[in-house]
Amino acid sequence: MGIGHEQSAYCFVMKTRMASCSCGQLTASVSGDPVRISICHCLACQRRTGSVFGAQARFSADGVQVQGASSEYMRVGDEGTHTTFHFCPHCGAIVYYASAEQPELIGIPIGAFADPGFPTPTVSVYEERMHPWVGLPEGIEHIA
Repeated sequence: MGIGHEQSAYCFVMKTRMASCSCGQLTASVSGDPVRISICHCLACQRRTGSVFGAQARFSADGVQVQGASSEYMRVGDEGTHTTFHFCPHCGAIVYYASAEQPELIGIPIGAFADPGFPTPTVSVYEERMHPWVGLPEGIEHIA
């Protein structure tokens, strides 16, 4: 038996994740890894989420596909940045947001993925407003 030449094809499959509102009407499908995963302790994120911090991932805008109707709310941040939040007009859940200052990125709340295996946040911001009982992952970058 002779030795044949075998060709092997390598196929790189990009991971796709699906974020959704509570009722499923508004979705965001993302391909690729997040550019940044962060926790924000600012008072606006606390109000937006109804929790003690917001946890979100930012993705390259070209890797995000949105389906469904959304309503918008634009908020001006402490530094004057303009962020437009897109939420479901039926159930009210925020599925994604975009900043006028960084149009190449789309932010998606981590909870919208409903995936306990989602990667760990690497950055924590506005920590001066962090509730004292909140614990953070080891090795996270701290930005006051």
